[in-house]
Amino acid sequence: MKIYVAGHRGMVGGAILRRLQARREAGEALELITRSHAELDLTDQAQVRDFFQAERPDRVILAAAKVGGIVANNSYPAEFIHDNLMIQCNVIHAAHEAGVQHLLQLGSSCIYPRLAPQPMGEDALLTGTLEPTNEPYAIAKIAGIKLCESYNRQYGRDYRSVMPTNLYGPGDNFHPENSHVLPALIRRFHEARESGTREVQIWGSGTPRREFLHVDDMAEASLFVLDLPKAAYDANTEPMLSHINVGTGSDISILELAQMVAQVTGFQGRITTDPSKPDGTPRKLMDVSRLGAMGWRAQMPLEQGITETYRWFLANQDVFRR
Repeated sequence: MKIYVAGHRGMVGGAILRRLQARREAGEALELITRSHAELDLTDQAQVRDFFQAERPDRVILAAAKVGGIVANNSYPAEFIHDNLMIQCNVIHAAHEAGVQHLLQLGSSCIYPRLAPQPMGEDALLTGTLEPTNEPYAIAKIAGIKLCESYNRQYGRDYRSVMPTNLYGPGDNFHPENSHVLPALIRRFHEARESGTREVQIWGSGTPRREFLHVDDMAEASLFVLDLPKAAYDANTEPMLSHINVGTGSDISILELAQMVAQVTGFQGRITTDPSKPDGTPRKLMDVSRLGAMGWRAQMPLEQGITETYRWFLANQDVFRR
């Protein structure tokens, strides 16, 4: 079986690729296809079409995306909506034209309305106003879901979408300006401890609650959903509600998260908040009952996952200083 992993150099795509490689080493007959951005620009329609016509994979895992935290989303809205729309349109359509029957697209929990009932079920999609700080990215990911649904309805494809909560883990982006909240906190508290700084200030009030899923759990969930027989998948979805939430089912406040990161990194100073900075969505907790009914649950406890991620950061921090 030929499987193309788009975005294999990213945190999630890399974790998925590692699991597929382990399956191959265990004896599964898998041919894994990857391309770097330099080898294949997924925003270029002609390049993507030619690639699919030449390779003709049996399955596609679309983990490629332009991603970033609240600062990056606020700073580059045009790139976030354009690049993600182009990647999804090009890959999904080219896969269809090449006869690919099975595709898994990775989205994001930001597709749900800012004030969606908590926990957020799949049926909350398109029921309210999106969070303004990441609306362009969210609209692009919603379009990806609808692309998959449309090709399924019109052409009988089996294109599935999984919507993860906030992800973290080895291979994360620790850039001080465009990273997500957890890796940003790991770097800030580490550097504060190293420099002897006695105070770390976090964005916003610290009261918003977030759910965090380790990337290894996400990789396992993705392959679990991709491998599900169609009858089992369809039994827990609907034609116009085909996406599946992936998360832990529990959340934590940003201030509590900062305190946990401080403990893991050894920072013993003071933690303050900056209410003048935007909080984003007040709460984002996923309803993962559908995935649970299918037979999958997250395994990695948050503090253990942060500890492992911090170890990875320490082993690779020279890369982040370039």
